[in-house]
Amino acid sequence: MRNKFNKVVFIFLLTALAITVKAQTAEDSIKAVINKTFIGMKNSDTNLIKTCFTEGAILQTFVRQKDGKMGLTKESLTDFCKAIASIPKGMVADEQIVFKDLKIDGSMAAVWTPFKLYFDGKFYSCGVNSFQLVKLDGEWKIQYILDTRRTNNCD
Repeated sequence: MRNKFNKVVFIFLLTALAITVKAQTAEDSIKAVINKTFIGMKNSDTNLIKTCFTEGAILQTFVRQKDGKMGLTKESLTDFCKAIASIPKGMVADEQIVFKDLKIDGSMAAVWTPFKLYFDGKFYSCGVNSFQLVKLDGEWKIQYILDTRRTNNCD
């Protein structure tokens, strides 16, 4: 009798878990993968970061060049992870974002997140991240990030 009761409880728990997983919306899943990226940054966990991106992901940043004009730099996911891994032990990179706009069309999503970046609690920069995500094999992944960076006009 007890064994039968345990089986019923086990099946109930599995069903509840399946319903909970299915209940997560596309928007929730997209936000989760973006948040996971920043958790990885904060914890210098490059393995976690890599799980958030497609294999051919592109990372670009607007930067002011020596001649004063704005230009774009391009960084590979590998280089980004090397930069995260090179943050001195004990120093924390805490990028705080706000989900401002999120658009979804089938297996494609665009997300706009203003941010403020802190190193060890000290303000470093602010700007906006523009994410492009794709849903591959049932999982949302970041394909492209374009961000701005500045140290003023952050509010």
